[in-house]
Amino acid sequence: MAAPLDDMFCRCADPGKASICVEVRFIDNVKGKGLFAKKPFKKGDTIFIEQPLVCAQFLWNALYKYRACDYCLRALETAEENARRLSGLPGLTLPHPELCKVRSELHQACPHCQVMYCSSECKQAAWEKYHQALCLGPSREDPDHPINKLQDAWRSAHYPPETSSIMLMARMVAIVKQAQDKGRWQRLFSHFCSRAANEQEEIAHKLLGEKFQGQLALLRNLFTTALYDDHLSQWFTPEGFRSLFALVGTNGQDFISFAFCFTETGDFLNCEGSGLYLLQSSCNHSCVPNAEASFPDNNFLLHLSALSDISPGEEICISYLDCCQRDRSRHSRHKILRENYLFVCSCQKCMSQMDDADVTSEEEDEVEGETEGDDMEDEMTDV
Repeated sequence: MAAPLDDMFCRCADPGKASICVEVRFIDNVKGKGLFAKKPFKKGDTIFIEQPLVCAQFLWNALYKYRACDYCLRALETAEENARRLSGLPGLTLPHPELCKVRSELHQACPHCQVMYCSSECKQAAWEKYHQALCLGPSREDPDHPINKLQDAWRSAHYPPETSSIMLMARMVAIVKQAQDKGRWQRLFSHFCSRAANEQEEIAHKLLGEKFQGQLALLRNLFTTALYDDHLSQWFTPEGFRSLFALVGTNGQDFISFAFCFTETGDFLNCEGSGLYLLQSSCNHSCVPNAEASFPDNNFLLHLSALSDISPGEEICISYLDCCQRDRSRHSRHKILRENYLFVCSCQKCMSQMDDADVTSEEEDEVEGETEGDDMEDEMTDV
């Protein structure tokens, strides 16, 4: 059965156009839903552009002084400022400053907590959507403020490279708190998969196992102290928090923003934050994807583009693995997908390699050899 995009995906950049191009269908009890083309797409076509329901900058990036709009995550530092910070050379000068697209004269700060935005429009949108509930005012630098304690605990549990943020969950709570139609937002968030385990395959998310229970309990207690709301009481229970944690872990889409591009197509270097995208999250995985997400606008707008020709009725699949992970053995790919996304892949590539030996890729053997016995092995280094 196809899902109505105009209702379910009302936060898409152009939901009317998206409903003409794609539809969400229920596939089966194993795969759940999937995204299907309603019209033909040629290789390189933009299938849709989508705005996230919620997004947040990675906390370590913010701590390292990478300045981005608190709403859309557009870079706030110029290319030269970025290069000076990363190189540690305050006198560094870059050629062709006129090519930098950062408009510093448009930047605005929240008058209460001084959080920065790229424009008055983003500042107003954040205030109306979630920032009223999260604004720390003069307590922004107070380490004893409950939200700051929550952020510190997250950084202590989740070292770089980051793939999610506790603030993604905090903003979900804040959005519902501020919303007039709280039920609508709760329904929208409920469309995301939030299971902490796949009982049928006997798979559990690797960060919800016994060795992380102490960290999860601490985060839940701090999360509750900072953000508790009666309308969302189910999110603050031990099981509800686990489900919320699994939701952002399995559905969060990392995106990138940078002060400057390196190609005309907008290739960036910096993985800046994570967001929840309703349409994109409906795409199932394939180790040979026919579509991929990119962020050529240097903000939170996700462009889903065709990697090959796609016919009407064909399922649109992305890869949950990066290009290096996709080149690993079937055994290695399945290990990553089981631990992080709770399923066993049966795409065309995996099925064609069914008779391959269950051995780990040489690349992964090297990584595991380097980290064996490492003191950091019990940290949440992936979500």
